[in-house]
Amino acid sequence: MSRLSQTQVAIIGAGPAGLMAAEVLSQGGARVTVYDAMPSAGRKFLMAGRGGLNLTHSEKLPAFLSRYREAMPQLAAAIEAFPPDRLREWSEALGQPTFVGSSGRIFPKSLKASPLLRAWLRRLDAMGVQFSLRHRWIGWDENGHLLFQTADGQSSVDARATVLALGGASWPRLGSDGGWVEPLGAKGVKISTLKPANCGFMVAWSDIFRDRFEGEPLKGIALSFGAHSVRGEAMITRNGIEGGAIYALSADLREAILSSGSATLRVALRPDLGTHDLVARLSAPRGKQTFSNWLRKAAQLSPVSIGLLQEAAVVSGISLSSLSPENLAERINAVPLQLTGIAGIARAISSAGGISFDELDADFMIRRLPGVFAAGEMLDWEAPTGGYLLQACFATGVAAGRGVLKRLESRASHS
Repeated sequence: MSRLSQTQVAIIGAGPAGLMAAEVLSQGGARVTVYDAMPSAGRKFLMAGRGGLNLTHSEKLPAFLSRYREAMPQLAAAIEAFPPDRLREWSEALGQPTFVGSSGRIFPKSLKASPLLRAWLRRLDAMGVQFSLRHRWIGWDENGHLLFQTADGQSSVDARATVLALGGASWPRLGSDGGWVEPLGAKGVKISTLKPANCGFMVAWSDIFRDRFEGEPLKGIALSFGAHSVRGEAMITRNGIEGGAIYALSADLREAILSSGSATLRVALRPDLGTHDLVARLSAPRGKQTFSNWLRKAAQLSPVSIGLLQEAAVVSGISLSSLSPENLAERINAVPLQLTGIAGIARAISSAGGISFDELDADFMIRRLPGVFAAGEMLDWEAPTGGYLLQACFATGVAAGRGVLKRLESRASHS
């Protein structure tokens, strides 16, 4: 027998989208309770800040919005209403001023998520926002009440409105495990399959290469796939490759692998050198040097770059030492790397897929579930790293919160 409690608005999920919806609603005079399955709020948010919390990005809004690809039309209004500058002001008001890094990314000056989260939770507490942690949402009971699993058994909540902000399915141990798909699907809500985004990929490394270069970074490279090319870094993993430059191409690479089973990525090891200059360097006599040592000196390649070049040559059945300087230069800046699979969603930075935007109205309410709104990563969008992920989570949380207030005010005026 479940216990029944009441709240005016239930927020399910204590990540950035849910907490921002709670703030907007509380400021608007609503009584809010935030529910989360984990013992504390913002666990994935804290994880995102481990390497320096990248809140958003400084590029102009038209370019910024284009990063959301197919979902740009559905996200544009929310992000325009709560843009990067507004997010920076919000952070500063919590005692966490921001700065623009050399790449255009925006960070709190502390470079940490924990001071920001602590200050935010203190403000929400002062606003009267209630928290019910260790409450795992499992759907609705026969009376339409929200149903939670707790350590003390099942608990029901009667809410006038609900905001679902349960995240995607990456890093499930931090709370976003995609468990919401089943109860929403049972209500007829259209949900695109959750897939890894900003993820690594599998490569069938030889034992020699894997054992020697696992954990080694490829620095100053350029990666290309199809019409897209990016500069950056990547990391050799035991079973493949990951890192910022890989993540930037991950959506296209993922779809290619899902479609045909593999994808060939081109790696430029010296993209800063023009072909003429590289050929001139590779025309230097080798003398008594080993081929690897000569490559290291002539082309200034790191050991891992040379290893990757040789690994790909073996796969292609090519003898590098027999190539002309012109052909070797071409090879160095277009190393073919066959990706054979997608790394698991559990360790992806984010996930693609989720609730179809066709299911939502302009206020982020699920049309077939009046009074139930959705925000954050559980919606069907994806974006590269660089601040775009958090910005959309914050902005859709604001939009959903405003949508709930609009509904509450409308219903109050008609009662």
